[in-house]
Amino acid sequence: MTRLSDIRFSTLDLAPIRDDGNPAQALHASLALAQHVERLGFERFWVAEHHNMDGIASSATAVLIGYLAGGTSRIRVGAGGVMLPNHSPLVIAEQFGTLEALYPGRIDLGLGRAPGADQFTARALRRDRLGSAEDFPSDVEELELLLGPRQEGQRVIAMPGVDSRVPIWLLGSSLFSAQLAAAKGQPYAFASHFAPRYVHEAIRLYRENFKPSAVLDKPYVMLGVPLLAADSDERAEYLATSVFQRILALIRGQSLVMRPPVRSMKDLWLPHEQEAVGSFLGMAVIGGPEKGPRAAGGDPGTDRGRRADLHLRLLRPGRPAPLVRDRRGLALKGMAHGWWAKAHPTRLEPILQEQALPATRGLHDAGHRHRTTPLSPWVRAGVRAGLHRPWIVVG
Repeated sequence: MTRLSDIRFSTLDLAPIRDDGNPAQALHASLALAQHVERLGFERFWVAEHHNMDGIASSATAVLIGYLAGGTSRIRVGAGGVMLPNHSPLVIAEQFGTLEALYPGRIDLGLGRAPGADQFTARALRRDRLGSAEDFPSDVEELELLLGPRQEGQRVIAMPGVDSRVPIWLLGSSLFSAQLAAAKGQPYAFASHFAPRYVHEAIRLYRENFKPSAVLDKPYVMLGVPLLAADSDERAEYLATSVFQRILALIRGQSLVMRPPVRSMKDLWLPHEQEAVGSFLGMAVIGGPEKGPRAAGGDPGTDRGRRADLHLRLLRPGRPAPLVRDRRGLALKGMAHGWWAKAHPTRLEPILQEQALPATRGLHDAGHRHRTTPLSPWVRAGVRAGLHRPWIVVG
């Protein structure tokens, strides 16, 4: 069983716009969050490409990454991810090659095969460009070529970009990218923060079919998990209603601006909508620092309490769910305690927890790390409690 101290934590952000705010405030808040988690020792800060959504300010992903990297000093900054069907591989190679030239050794490139928008917006993004999700494998291969060393007879190069070897991650919320990442020997990030039912099958496919490559000799997985920590269970559950409202608005096709928390969701959703939100956030965890140690029979102020198993309650909107035991949860909860709710009372951030997974061990087992990742100590801060969009990196 992997110890929490062996796991790196990171943050995924969508630069959410509040109902009483604007894009400038959202982007400045993202930088403040990146600086905050850098001080806590987080490993990465990723932003995701989305379009035509009034509550998300991270659409120009490469531009935002440059802003974030320029305002931080150590943390890796990247895309989680760029929706490759919307772009020419050459343009992405040049953008991220430029970022790597300006901030060497700190840039990640996560790639998704979905458009990150509705069909009308996707058409507006691509214009006359012929391309779709079906082209994703060949587009990834072209991008790898453009970011690698120049080949004999290669007529098109990315400048900057050529020989930059920006680390590429393949992202997915289904099984397709898991199989592609395995075949290419690339690290894989699964969006279990909104597609939890596929997580075990995706990880199994990736591990069983993984082929070692020049960049990775063992499977390397990142998982997204929504988690909200506050000073108390009651406070955390109250703050989580902002997230419930946002997912509910997504289901209804309404504005996605972040709304303030409410005391009760009872009058805001119908029973089937409550179930839909609960399914969307099926892997979410919510609570305060006292729950784990006391539930495990220890006092949080004692060694026994600090070592006790943490009982994490799976988030089910409007209805308590059974407690599940997680030996790594105590340190996670204790270290995450309080800061997120105080810093951003109406925002829930996804968390990234990274773990290298050998092909023959269980989901939480540790293995070899990504070769392009610095071998600094795995981050211990409570990242699992802090992203804008639910992400946890299982590493």
